Amino acid sequence: MATPDFIRTLRAAAGQQLLWLPGVTAIVFDDEGRVLLGRRVDNGKWSVIGGIPDPGEQPAACAVREVFEETAVHCVAERVVLVQALEPVTYPNGDTCQYMDITVRCRAVGGSARVNDDESLEVGWFAVDALPDLHEFGLFRIKQAMSEAPTWFDPMTIN
Repeated sequence: MATPDFIRTLRAAAGQQLLWLPGVTAIVFDDEGRVLLGRRVDNGKWSVIGGIPDPGEQPAACAVREVFEETAVHCVAERVVLVQALEPVTYPNGDTCQYMDITVRCRAVGGSARVNDDESLEVGWFAVDALPDLHEFGLFRIKQAMSEAPTWFDPMTIN
């Protein structure tokens, strides 16, 4: 994930101390019910699409922007699926962040899935019953996006 310029500015003043940041995850479905995933450059693993909103950017707009930037797929945001404070993350350089993730269900409306930036090794559509190895973070969000009913959960059990 490329570090936005506004975070670089914050880091210059804050050093490596914990930054509390917004994050947006987009769960994108096509007309066949497949979900869009990207295989990340930083760890080589398949993941749902996401990123950090620019200052003042609405979560739905961020979801749409991130999907296009990473995959060249045009989508529309349909609804918020989940809002969750995540555990703090310490990056290899020592920077520490904690994200408030807003997960948005999206529907693809155009474009062809392809690597569209330097953050992904591959992108593709996957049937939900044939997903590649995904972290629980992504699996849980896909499950939530497929459900129309709200789900209550113990926040201590979901990362």
